[in-house]
Amino acid sequence: MAKTILITGASSGLGAEMARQFGALGYDLALCARRTERLEALRSEIQGRHADRRVAVRALDVNDHPAVFEAFHGFADELGQLDRVVVNAGLGKGAKLGTGRFDANLETAMTNFVGALVQTEAAMEVFRAQERGHLVMVSSMSAMRGMPSSMTTYAATKAGVAHLAEGLRTELHGTRLQKRIRVTVLYPGYIRSEMNERVEQSTPLMASTEKGVRAMVAAIEKEVGDACVPSFPWAAMAPVMRHAPLPLLKKLV
Repeated sequence: MAKTILITGASSGLGAEMARQFGALGYDLALCARRTERLEALRSEIQGRHADRRVAVRALDVNDHPAVFEAFHGFADELGQLDRVVVNAGLGKGAKLGTGRFDANLETAMTNFVGALVQTEAAMEVFRAQERGHLVMVSSMSAMRGMPSSMTTYAATKAGVAHLAEGLRTELHGTRLQKRIRVTVLYPGYIRSEMNERVEQSTPLMASTEKGVRAMVAAIEKEVGDACVPSFPWAAMAPVMRHAPLPLLKKLV
């Protein structure tokens, strides 16, 4: 029986490319997002290349909390198991604090953190019932430090999801489930996607979607605890971002 992987936010960008690459590795796929027409097109594309691949799709808005539980359990029933869940769905919008755009910051906070929390709850219900599974949380290099301007709320949510995963890993440590339920946090740098369109022209560090996701997939397959992806230059940048004096940090970001 093929391994199964559930990917949220799979209709475009990193989620869609992860689906392609995991499909090529032989995984059966559970794909969900709000834009079902894109999911259907992606399913046709993947099954056109790999005719024996099972690809289940469902419409899902992660802010519809009961629907998240229904979707995750439904996928588990349909595919027989969930070996991995990738918490990927998120928003990149935001505004400077105190400039009248609380609505944008609230939407990002609810989608990126509360939405990640409900996905983690649903995934862990499945994993605890199976007594096995691999949870993958997609954070961001911006989680390394508080970010200024329109990035402030986004970075805070990504730090939050990383801590959520770390707390879960700490809980499982030393228990009989430690080796049966694995937790990975990915910290992507600049990888070409719809979310990064605004910064694409302003940085030479942008990786292609295929290359960036290949690094993500490799880290997931190794079931590492944490990974900055792609590793160059982000693994070296991480301690600098964490510990640089504020004047230097501001120049870097």
